[in-house]
Amino acid sequence: MRLQVIGGGQMGEALVGGLVASGWAAAGEIHVVEPDGDRRIELESSVPGLTCGVEPLSGTDALIAVKPHIVASVCAALNAVGVGRVLSIAAGVRLDTLEEGLGTGAAVVRAMPNTPSLVGEGAAAIAAGTSVGDEDLRWASEILSAVGTVVVVDEPMLDAVTGLSGSGPAYLFLLAEALIDAGVAQGLPHGTATALTEQMLIGAATLLRKSDAVPSVLRRNVTSKGGTTAAGIAVFEAADFSGLVAAVVSAASERSRELGGT
Repeated sequence: MRLQVIGGGQMGEALVGGLVASGWAAAGEIHVVEPDGDRRIELESSVPGLTCGVEPLSGTDALIAVKPHIVASVCAALNAVGVGRVLSIAAGVRLDTLEEGLGTGAAVVRAMPNTPSLVGEGAAAIAAGTSVGDEDLRWASEILSAVGTVVVVDEPMLDAVTGLSGSGPAYLFLLAEALIDAGVAQGLPHGTATALTEQMLIGAATLLRKSDAVPSVLRRNVTSKGGTTAAGIAVFEAADFSGLVAAVVSAASERSRELGGT
């Protein structure tokens, strides 16, 4: 068995699907540890060849994809049977906590992914534990690369990552809500406003990714002096939009530090 995924929730399932689709592993080389019997049946039905069980496997690399309050018991169970390398995507659980629970010498990588991983467009950052070598870090990066982009940071930076890309999708969803409502207020049918907003966000993000230009240049390219876009941007600037965004990311990052006890 190449990998055991501890937790068969949405993120666990997304990673299994991404790993199989990318060719990193065959479905039969991945085992999901999931206590809920109905969920095990669902997973095995959705990914032919996948096996699921209740207890962790001995000596097998593990991906921990459970809620933070369950991590201690998961680490104890993995320590009891003996585990290979470990990649944890449990929010807010620090490397020292994971290493203590898994036992001396455990090669542990901590990651902060985000929900677009569910559609293969995630952004994740990983941080290495004290016993992690270059090969271990490559292993963790390969797993998360199956569902998006991966960067390597020092663990203290994961709080900033949480405030930016971890929580970031919710900021965009909030913006989308506001844009749809604004379009409706201007007389557009709700469905039309929704379709235009969705495609505008997708198109702008794709343009940003594919263009060599930085965001400020792309913004200026569509902002003609005295034009409609300039009128809208002026309202953002009058409300200190950049300052507001900085405060939002700062608040989320600080909350991450509080939850992690740093």
